[in-house]
Amino acid sequence: MSSLLPPQPPDVQQLLARATRLETPCGEGRMVWHRWPPAAAPGRHRPVVLLHGGSGSWTHWLRNIEALVASGREVLAADLPGFCDSALPPRGRDADALPEPVEAGLRSLLGDGACDMVGFSFGGMVAGLLAAQFPARAARLVLVAAPGLGLAVRNSITLTAWRHLSDPAEREAVHRGNLAALMLHRPEAISALALRLHTDNTLRDRMKGRRLAYTDILARALENVSCPVFAIYGREDALYRQRQEALAPALQAAPDFRGMHWVEGAGHWVQFEQPEAFDALLLALLDEQN
Repeated sequence: MSSLLPPQPPDVQQLLARATRLETPCGEGRMVWHRWPPAAAPGRHRPVVLLHGGSGSWTHWLRNIEALVASGREVLAADLPGFCDSALPPRGRDADALPEPVEAGLRSLLGDGACDMVGFSFGGMVAGLLAAQFPARAARLVLVAAPGLGLAVRNSITLTAWRHLSDPAEREAVHRGNLAALMLHRPEAISALALRLHTDNTLRDRMKGRRLAYTDILARALENVSCPVFAIYGREDALYRQRQEALAPALQAAPDFRGMHWVEGAGHWVQFEQPEAFDALLLALLDEQN
């Protein structure tokens, strides 16, 4: 499907040039991963696995991978089943269909070794479900703007349809409006790069009808997650602007919940909007002693 798109932005091309593309079985096709080796002192840290959000791809982490690699970590960033270049999962079209194919891929790539799992939004639900179902896999779990806590209210955010539009300018205007409504808080954050990543990713989203974000599926799964759990949210996340005080109690379903952390001046796509603040916080959490 990527052949139908124009050439990737230079930021994406430069990062991919230093990565290895890997594939693991998924349904009737393959799941795509990108792996970056640590920049220095390999072996000091566990691998970090990055799971992106809904209607996304590994590029949700475009501005964060460099910092992780520079810290001496191996990074594995997935295109989750049904998104971007990965095949559909063998069954289902929501977060609960993904832990098994993702775990199968990790087993192929990492063997039985534990990793640090970082999941953004929809990917946070997948990471939490996976950590509950396969407890030996996650050494620690970092949830970034994750829903599935019984707090997100359906129809509280209005997104505009765009697939019927043939005019590129009209499509761009809709994507810009949708980014402002859900993903990014500051108008200046809706850059040409943000628009391009968002547009390319939404074109390749085949996981239609996702509904679990509006349930408490993650909160219930966290009850069975034994590793340390951390949470990072943007202070201006549109999903939780009126419910911020309820997030920490919901996340405390995890027996070893280590705390709620806010990034000021950021919306839902917190790691893209405030990458320096996010990276510093994430690395501190990953370095925290058990």
